[in-house]
Amino acid sequence: MAAALRRTFQVVTLAASPRRTLAGSLADRCLADRSLWDQLHTRPCQGSANTFDWFFGFEEIQGLLMPLLQEAKVSSPTRVLDVGCGTSSLCTGLYTKCPHPVDVLGVDFSPVAVAHMNSLMEGNQEQRPLCPGHPASRLHFMQADAQNLESVASTGSFHLILDKGTWDAVARGGLPEAYQLLSECLRVLSPQGTLIQFSDEDPDVRMPCLEQASQHWTVSMQELGPFRGITYFAYLIQGSH
Repeated sequence: MAAALRRTFQVVTLAASPRRTLAGSLADRCLADRSLWDQLHTRPCQGSANTFDWFFGFEEIQGLLMPLLQEAKVSSPTRVLDVGCGTSSLCTGLYTKCPHPVDVLGVDFSPVAVAHMNSLMEGNQEQRPLCPGHPASRLHFMQADAQNLESVASTGSFHLILDKGTWDAVARGGLPEAYQLLSECLRVLSPQGTLIQFSDEDPDVRMPCLEQASQHWTVSMQELGPFRGITYFAYLIQGSH
């Protein structure tokens, strides 16, 4: 992730965005440090964009996510969890674009990020509240540590779990913490569900880690992009379908 962040910082600094220039100054700090993310999310989004995405946003990967949601319609609404959601467009994109009922929950350990996303969902004087793609869809944001989701969900309760760069950030604090994140995601994932980790980490590095820690699950990989010249990977961990 560090390499992708450095490349992302280089690209967005050329665009002269004050918020993203700040991000560039944080590139060499520990990405598992909560204060770093609080500092980053404190800066307001610039222009008309109310979300900020590392790697890529919802629009780039909706072609991957929508078929998985269609397959996951074992109950209504389909439950989706985004761990380490930050101020990403994944949750809001699913909520506003999915044509069938979804119950989307974004969790992040930064209270600043959660407060921003709650205000975005509810709307304010400058913008309207988000409009769901289906009348029965729901969207929530909670402050929680993705390594301990006991307060968030019971075992096997989500059909789709998204991790966009969260493993990468947590792993900067040590691989045991990253494995704990994975273990907790798999605990709350339905036996028929799908966990997707989005990363720029090479499959030769990531796949053995996931296969070792995800016994009894099927692990596969899809290449994404390139987006802004960078190739990413979707690592899918799936139960029986």
